Amino acid sequence: MVFHAPHVSRMTLRPVLTALALVLGVLFAPGIGVVGGTTEAYAVTKLTHSQATARFRASGITWSSSGGCSDRNVSTCTSFDQLNLPTAQGAQTLKSATGCALNITGGTETGHAGGTYSHWNGYKLDFSKSTCLTNYVHNVFSYIGVRGDGAPQYKSGSGNVYADEGNHWDVTYYNCGGC
Repeated sequence: MVFHAPHVSRMTLRPVLTALALVLGVLFAPGIGVVGGTTEAYAVTKLTHSQATARFRASGITWSSSGGCSDRNVSTCTSFDQLNLPTAQGAQTLKSATGCALNITGGTETGHAGGTYSHWNGYKLDFSKSTCLTNYVHNVFSYIGVRGDGAPQYKSGSGNVYADEGNHWDVTYYNCGGC
């Protein structure tokens, strides 16, 4: 008796492989999943302000600052100097997934709360609130409770955390969000 393997077309195989890659990406992401289970920060590629803005511009993401500047050492500026590559990629993933207009109002500039996974260390971005973005976060991500400061938090499937700080979304990118 001879058994023949079923024919698998590219149309069937591609989505299966994509899903597998996303699942493995989550399992092996730093601080996420079941492998390693650590919350230690890992060495990541750092971007210059111009490298980050080129990525954002290419994805149709805008940015603004109350001070109209990009100096990392001035709190009223919006700087992307020393932004982690996965953070920039995470914003790009968010843009493509939501289709929403995204405007970044906070990057790596001084003046934000400290900590390992902080703005200064390149893990966080602030986004302007919009109905489109808020509806996406509420409908697609999982509510995980309030942060110590009372901000409601939502976790994406890849493990990134979106905190509603009232007038903007404060997003912690542990990974690129499935890029």
